[in-house]
Amino acid sequence: MSENDPSPESGDAAPAPAPAAVPAPAPANAPAGPGRAWAAMGAVLLVISVTAVALAWKAEQRVSSLEQELVRRQQESAQQAVEAQMLAKQASEGMGAAAAKVALLEARVAEVALQRTQLEDLIQSLSRSRDENLLVDIEAALRMAMQQGAITGSTEPLVLALRQSDERLARFSQPRLEGVRRAIARDLDRVKSVGALDIASLTIKIDEVMRMVDDLPLLSVADPKRDLPRESARGAAAAKVSSAAPAASAPAAQGLWPAAWSEAWTRWTASVWAEVRSLVRVTRIDHPDAALLAPEQAYFLRENLKLKLLNARLALLSRQFPTAQADLQTAQQSLDRYFDRSSRRATSASELLRQVAMQARQTTLPRPDDTLAALATAAAGR
Repeated sequence: MSENDPSPESGDAAPAPAPAAVPAPAPANAPAGPGRAWAAMGAVLLVISVTAVALAWKAEQRVSSLEQELVRRQQESAQQAVEAQMLAKQASEGMGAAAAKVALLEARVAEVALQRTQLEDLIQSLSRSRDENLLVDIEAALRMAMQQGAITGSTEPLVLALRQSDERLARFSQPRLEGVRRAIARDLDRVKSVGALDIASLTIKIDEVMRMVDDLPLLSVADPKRDLPRESARGAAAAKVSSAAPAASAPAAQGLWPAAWSEAWTRWTASVWAEVRSLVRVTRIDHPDAALLAPEQAYFLRENLKLKLLNARLALLSRQFPTAQADLQTAQQSLDRYFDRSSRRATSASELLRQVAMQARQTTLPRPDDTLAALATAAAGR
């Protein structure tokens, strides 16, 4: 029996067998015989045949309906398979797009996580307290002032930074930062007590000496203006002597020649004596080589002196104090050897060089160690 055949468990139950025909009671006057038995048997067979035909026709209808249902369902299954293939293809394409979107989302999530970390760091840095910001600013200002002082050789940047820090702490008025203010006061007193080297003023003095070199009188060149005070003094003394001599010899001369002749003679003898004295000049020279200097070498002497002063100036600006001292000493020796020290300009130039040489010394700038330590302690105590 195939699977398409109806089973007893299906919805339509099989027809029950027809009940056997009960022979009608023969009439009393009908003769009994074999014909009546065959007729009854034929009737029974007829009923059975009709029932069998009806059952067969009904089974055929059932099989036909089952075949149609099976074909319909097979078509639906094929259609559903095609649709499933299309859906699977669409699902595969959707999975690829979803994977790309997931990768993009992961990249964006990583970027957002990085931005969040940076934002948290920024918020954390911005959420620092006012005390910590103040201490950090003061420490940074002091270290920058120390660097500027090391470059310029002056204590002014450090003094200014310490004063500003003390003023900020005074405005802040925090009791636990009083130790920092006391440390700043100690460092400020110590820095002020150190004499700082003023490079600018020293270079100005050297420039002034360089401008005076061209006007300094040399020992090898005769300068009438230099001997004018000495000659005027000597002339005054001679005038006194000459005035005293006529007064003493007046009584004796009155008897020999008139007074007019005596006065004329005195003037003539004074003028002759002045001319004679102008022919000879006596000067004391401690260094004989200065007197042997040729006039055309005076230009090179002045230029070499300017070069020495310029080298000293550059050495001071570069804070090479030994080199500056050597150049200043050489310039001082040249000034004392070849130039007239009795001149006012030479004296002024020599004094300026002496001041520069005395002040051009290496100085060690103090460090605000107490303030830095107090700042570190206050930051750690927070």
